[in-house]
Amino acid sequence: MTAGDELTLFDSPAPAREVPVDDRLLRVRRIYAEPAAAASPRGRQVLGRFPDAELVEVPSHWQIPDLHGNAGNVDRWVRVKTETLVLGVKKSLSARPNERSSNWIAPSTANGCAMACAYCYVPRRKGYANPITVFTNIEQITGYLRRHVARQGPKTEPDQCDPVSWVYDIGENSDCSVDAVVSDNVADLIGTFRELPTAKASFATKYVNRRLLDLDPRGRTRVRFSLMPDADARLLDVRTSRIAERIAAVDDFVEAGYEVHLNLSPVVLREGWEADWAALLAHLDDALAPDTKAQAAAEVIFMTHNRDLHEVNLGWHPRAEDVLWRPEVQQPKRSQNGQWNVRYRNDVKRAGVDRLQELVAAHAPWLRVRYAF
Repeated sequence: MTAGDELTLFDSPAPAREVPVDDRLLRVRRIYAEPAAAASPRGRQVLGRFPDAELVEVPSHWQIPDLHGNAGNVDRWVRVKTETLVLGVKKSLSARPNERSSNWIAPSTANGCAMACAYCYVPRRKGYANPITVFTNIEQITGYLRRHVARQGPKTEPDQCDPVSWVYDIGENSDCSVDAVVSDNVADLIGTFRELPTAKASFATKYVNRRLLDLDPRGRTRVRFSLMPDADARLLDVRTSRIAERIAAVDDFVEAGYEVHLNLSPVVLREGWEADWAALLAHLDDALAPDTKAQAAAEVIFMTHNRDLHEVNLGWHPRAEDVLWRPEVQQPKRSQNGQWNVRYRNDVKRAGVDRLQELVAAHAPWLRVRYAF
């Protein structure tokens, strides 16, 4: 049954006319949808972009037995991300304080990803399958953000997030560059912050979506391109844009009106890591324009892994665990949600942070490190 056939079950009009998506990341064959999400304008837009997908009604985007907790999906990890979408309504709207990458974590407009980075923390919440869930009540979300920004008033003191603006991370649980392929949620968020002189949006990305260059952010959106040595990315950043492609896009995004920062993340400690990071930083120094360097800053984030995700990866990408799971240099850490994570031992991590900052100072001295942990 196609989306057009099953829409009668949702008692909603036909999807708005859209250009179908033909992307290597997405060959969507099935869309699970809450009825209200499918019937909404944003939901109809997504259905219009994937007109041949089967539409399956579900009571909640959290209650899909075929996806959540289905260990059999480990064998179909990438296929599920490629062929499946979920439409839901974001029911709880709140902005959480952050004070590290941003001042606030904005309410999510999506959850999950079509990419398959072996260390990603988002799958830990839903288990075994983590395709994109699009939240279709975008007007409620952007309205909430406008009101939240208004309540803050002007930022009166600079902080490490930004000297003058309140920063809202709009992509904590997804990659906004990929989300923008699926719907106009990201375009609406960028348009919202374009009109908010005291705030800016921020998101990290591993995917170069050049359609974002046409959205006229006027300096109110910060894109953080995640970078690591190419040898690490080819093993761990599955289905992402190559590192060279990300670096080649940085100047273009600055010219298009984005603030562009660099996430040196995650830093994976393995044999030869220092030489590979030195080479990457030297390449950045050669490749980026002076205007880009003048506005750049970096976040440095060392690898944190998860015991349950380690077990999942052994089922679909065991080679990644050769560098991610290293008990001899790692220690357990209980996360806020009760799961067991592993991170580098305090002494190992301290030495690694110091050494990477030395490499930045030597090869890219213009790159201000906002924080390193």
